[in-house]
Amino acid sequence: MINLLREEEKRTVLFLLISLPALIVSFFNIGNLPVNAAWIAIILCGIPIIRGAVIGLVTEFDIKADVLVSIALVASVTIGEVFAAGEVAFIMALGAYLEERTVAKARAGIEKLVQLTPATARVLREGKESIIPAEHVKPGDLLRVLAGETIAVDGMITNGRTSIDQSIMTGESLPVDKGPGDTISSGTVNQFGTFDMVAQKVGEDSSIQRMIRLVKSADAGKAKIVGIADRWATWIVVTALATSIVTWFITGEIIRSVTILVVFCPCALVLATPTAIMAGIGNAAKYGILIREGDALERLAKVKRIAFDKTGTLTYGKPAVVRLESFDPEVGKEKLLELAATAELRSEHPLGKAIVAYFKEQSNHVTKEPEDFKLLPGRGVYSQIDGIKILAGNEALFTEQNIFLSETLIQSAEKTKAEGSTVIYISAGEQAIGFIALADTLRPDAAETIHAIHQTGIKTVLLTGDAPQAANHMAGIAGISELKANCLPEDKMTAITDYQSKAEPICMVGDGINDAPALKTALVGIAMGGIGSDIAIDAADIALVGDDIKEIPHLLQLAKKTMQTIHINLTASLALNFLAISLAITGVLNPVVGALVHNAGSVAVIINSSLLLKWRKTK
Repeated sequence: MINLLREEEKRTVLFLLISLPALIVSFFNIGNLPVNAAWIAIILCGIPIIRGAVIGLVTEFDIKADVLVSIALVASVTIGEVFAAGEVAFIMALGAYLEERTVAKARAGIEKLVQLTPATARVLREGKESIIPAEHVKPGDLLRVLAGETIAVDGMITNGRTSIDQSIMTGESLPVDKGPGDTISSGTVNQFGTFDMVAQKVGEDSSIQRMIRLVKSADAGKAKIVGIADRWATWIVVTALATSIVTWFITGEIIRSVTILVVFCPCALVLATPTAIMAGIGNAAKYGILIREGDALERLAKVKRIAFDKTGTLTYGKPAVVRLESFDPEVGKEKLLELAATAELRSEHPLGKAIVAYFKEQSNHVTKEPEDFKLLPGRGVYSQIDGIKILAGNEALFTEQNIFLSETLIQSAEKTKAEGSTVIYISAGEQAIGFIALADTLRPDAAETIHAIHQTGIKTVLLTGDAPQAANHMAGIAGISELKANCLPEDKMTAITDYQSKAEPICMVGDGINDAPALKTALVGIAMGGIGSDIAIDAADIALVGDDIKEIPHLLQLAKKTMQTIHINLTASLALNFLAISLAITGVLNPVVGALVHNAGSVAVIINSSLLLKWRKTK
């Protein structure tokens, strides 16, 4: 398909290059040729327009701009205005080509976010390395990736360390260090070294294929306002024919009627919206935003409030150590963390893994292996380190083991819990020595993003399934004054419906399956494209590829700028049309000048829309 499009583009360029000198020869009557050279432009550029109009009219009764253009071409030739017909055909073909170039450039911006999955993968089977087609990779296969290679499927590193260029998926400018246990996405590039990985998501389930599907779904033809322009084009065709006939009847000058047909062509009107929409989509793509529905920008421009999910949206969605408290003078915070990390070393629990990961970040030495380890489901872990019994867990574990928790320790822990943290108590021997608090941490740019949204005049609300204490704490840090806690999926959907019933069009931003109903119900749904679930992404109109919420203010401003561009395009094209029609009726314009004036409007509309591709409001 791509090759066919390129061949068609080359043919169009060739026809335009041949037609232009032919029109120059015709205009200046160079060489006194027996046949008007403008016929070359009519045949090369005009015949395809007429053929397309006839096919659309006969097969679908599709009355569009090319119908009126075809009538104008035939009428011009009939009255002997061959140059005018050739000029109309040439400029219409040029306008169509420029539109295609604008759309192609916009789509190219989207395509830069993804790369095609590699055709092959290096698989390890029974100790032997072989290269197979990427589509034959199955979940569980062991793959080897060399330096500089693009990763074919989603998976997890099992052996080796490297640095991965994830910019194609997340927009991160710097490579990310990866090692055993780290997950990697298809479409990303191995910067150096060789590593082995186990395949997890392959084929259509892989990250790169999911992003490609999102790209393909970005279709400006879905925009409602494009449909309005099409309906206007139909009425303009009918009106143009009626005006032309009436003018011919009253003045008796068929050249005025033909000029009216030429200048009445609604090309600029039809180009006004799709070029702006596609340019807006291309602009958003440069900032890691995939717009799945063409009319999403139109709807987003009407939004008065944005609702945010908390976990995974405003926060990272992963537990992290936020506080260390030691209540034993002989055990400092560093020692407390080391004991907890050693106790949790063999734990598969997310909180235990978070403590171990935090210790590795903070410490220069490796965690020692515990001498004994037991997982106590629902309560914590037991370990033996240097002959000393270490417990890490909740109050239930300490009650069960008859280990006393002082009032001071409990009060400090309760205060920490009120801020939305989970507390892990630590004991050594038979004495409680302190606790470690873990919490889902706010994204560093969340507060700045919320502030920027408020600056645009749009209100915010937090819709979360968290308890009120944790929700209030996080909303306060983020700068959101209104919130609804303990929300089940249907509660979020109901909240969205309530706001919209009060004439407050709302946009929902979320990442999980539980957000899908709200994303679908909201006027506009924005999903976290990187960590978000497939269901959430499918329910949304827009996806943030790199989960970069700081680009939401730009998206809001872009939506308004796109609609402003569309309105300018529509107003200017209509004004130019009516002015040209008035001059044609009075006989001021002839078909040749009329074609130049009218098609200048089409080119201006395309240029104005293309300015959106690089637009970004400065702070």
